[in-house]
Amino acid sequence: MGWDGFLLLWCAVWGVVALVGYGMSLAGVTKAQRTVRLTGRIQRVREPRHGGSRKGGISVVVSYRDPASGQEVTVTNDGERGDTVITCAWEGREIGVSHPRGRPHAYRFSNTPEEPSRGLAWPTFAAFLVYVGLVVLAAVDWGWPWALIGFGGPWAVSCAVQLPGAVRAKNRRIEQLAAMDTVQGRVVAVLKDVSVDDDGYTSTTITPVVSFTTREGTAVTAYCTSNLPDPAGAYGRDVTVHYTSADPAEFTLDRAAEHRSEGRQVTIQVLAIVVLVATAVAGAVML
Repeated sequence: MGWDGFLLLWCAVWGVVALVGYGMSLAGVTKAQRTVRLTGRIQRVREPRHGGSRKGGISVVVSYRDPASGQEVTVTNDGERGDTVITCAWEGREIGVSHPRGRPHAYRFSNTPEEPSRGLAWPTFAAFLVYVGLVVLAAVDWGWPWALIGFGGPWAVSCAVQLPGAVRAKNRRIEQLAAMDTVQGRVVAVLKDVSVDDDGYTSTTITPVVSFTTREGTAVTAYCTSNLPDPAGAYGRDVTVHYTSADPAEFTLDRAAEHRSEGRQVTIQVLAIVVLVATAVAGAVML
């Protein structure tokens, strides 16, 4: 089988996968659509042990109302509860609880309540692979400049469409940073995780845990993975915490750094659009 045949087979297989996925979504039978999504409330927070592991997230006790029986259910996040971990907790915080339909004991937590999903992630990824195959096929049959056009053109349009939203999000974040309240906090634990890959390389992840009390009297415990100098030696250190009163999970130790980061993200997106447009134009010129 030549390149043309292989690429056509690639597009056909992934096209079928995408069509099946979209069809299942329309029928309402995807895994995401069969997931029951609830809103739970944290009733108790256990402070992480200094020197412990970040795996599993901050230990919490959560209650929610079972829609099937109407009874109040109380559970914890001990054990394996999926990839998402609770990284910021306080008593009374609403978080997401989900489980497969008919399997309430296989529950999972998320940091915020989740909206119903149509399960389109995998079908969309399959459609993207079809697009990649078509671009490569065009490059093989018509010349490699078509790869530049096929790659640069659609991605430039996609980034340009998303740019106004990114600018609005940056402006909202900057306004949010300016309106933040400020309180004193303390690093109550430093968590350490050591992993060894298949090649024997050892990597260490350091996760400081910050505790602070808002002006409204809410005691917050949260992982702090940025804007903290010398995190490994931060245990017991007093820190200044800037937080949003409406949602203490939105906090930072350095507002200026957050402000610069927001500006960089928009700048990077603009530069990406320029590069993608230049790529598409270069391909068109070479035809």
